[in-house]
Amino acid sequence: MSVPAELRYTAEHEWISVEGSTATVGITDFAAKALGDVVYVSLPAEGAAVTAEEPCGEVESTKSVSDLFSPVDGEVLETNGDLEDDPGLVNSDPYGAGWMFKVQLPGDGGDALPGLLSPAEYEDLTKDSD
Repeated sequence: MSVPAELRYTAEHEWISVEGSTATVGITDFAAKALGDVVYVSLPAEGAAVTAEEPCGEVESTKSVSDLFSPVDGEVLETNGDLEDDPGLVNSDPYGAGWMFKVQLPGDGGDALPGLLSPAEYEDLTKDSD
């Protein structure tokens, strides 16, 4: 299982990368493997407000449908349109081409990340589930 050191994580298996006041969000390698083959992704609309720890979309696989949670509060700036044609990018490249949406964080973004897990904490959370 891949857990990039530069990212932060949620207990619901989303990852977040922050550059300035913009955050990029996706689901982790662990989640993608647990879901199986992703066949459809429902993402929040551009311009929509998202709330930390609240559902904002869905990820449908051959096994199940799972809620997609936002790790932070903010406004959706962009969604990954490539997932409409190729939702399997979530499985093949969850930390790269399989990203899901970008969020404008409130303020300068620096205070928007409380409660997120470090890579080590996320590995501890998932180690018994592998």
